[in-house]
Amino acid sequence: MRTLSSGSLWKLIGLSAVISTLLLLAGFGYAVKDMLHPKGEAFEGTAAVPALPASGKLSEAKEISITAIGDSLTKGTGDATGEGYVKQTIALLAKKYPDADVRLNNNLAVNGLKAERLVRLLETDKGYRYALMQSNVILFTIGGNDLFQIAAGSSANKKADELDLNKLKAELPQGLNQLAKVTKLLHDINPNAHVVYVGLYNPFYDIPDFRAGSLQIQAWNEQAYALLHQYGNMSMVPTFDLFEQTIGRYLSSDHFHPNHIGYAQIASRIAQSLE
Repeated sequence: MRTLSSGSLWKLIGLSAVISTLLLLAGFGYAVKDMLHPKGEAFEGTAAVPALPASGKLSEAKEISITAIGDSLTKGTGDATGEGYVKQTIALLAKKYPDADVRLNNNLAVNGLKAERLVRLLETDKGYRYALMQSNVILFTIGGNDLFQIAAGSSANKKADELDLNKLKAELPQGLNQLAKVTKLLHDINPNAHVVYVGLYNPFYDIPDFRAGSLQIQAWNEQAYALLHQYGNMSMVPTFDLFEQTIGRYLSSDHFHPNHIGYAQIASRIAQSLE
């Protein structure tokens, strides 16, 4: 049996070491290049989009993947259980469609979000766009901060006695213009998903001087419905009537966001609307 000489063995070991070092350096260089110059292919992934049946009905879908976007209402602020309307909607849909795999893809809601900021996220944030592309149901809320920050001058958490309803009425078109951009972007990103917008309500209806604010909120809701009506895959769930006579039962202690049972009422309407 032929054996390698000592010199040949060391040459072979040296050659192997050089090759290993070159491979290591090449891999390191590739990794550094990827970090310094990242590419967006990871966000394209349209092949994984859960398909809706030809009828477009969720009742015939095998997979219901939900992404939720918007403000603190979608985040579930005010619900001590942390479920909000999003998780309660998922539970109701899972019960309604037991043969489907119902799951939350992402809840990307941000406290204090206004329509203008949501437009920028939809235009530029690849993570937002990717999550929406991978869903066949999109739930969203927006506009509450636009209306009440306009009326209060700065913060939606200002006391009700600081609200200016005349200012709210005068600047209402500004927020609706941004909402129009939101609906168009959602349609551009995913024209096939069921999109549900949760309408606004007046959290100060029980304060006589601000009961008239419901008129401006209804004006917003009417225009929002008109915007959504342009797209066959979009709908609006009304909420104003849920809270006007039951604020004491359905609002949280901050007198602005729903509590757990208030969110449950919204979730029930969303589940009913999705067929």
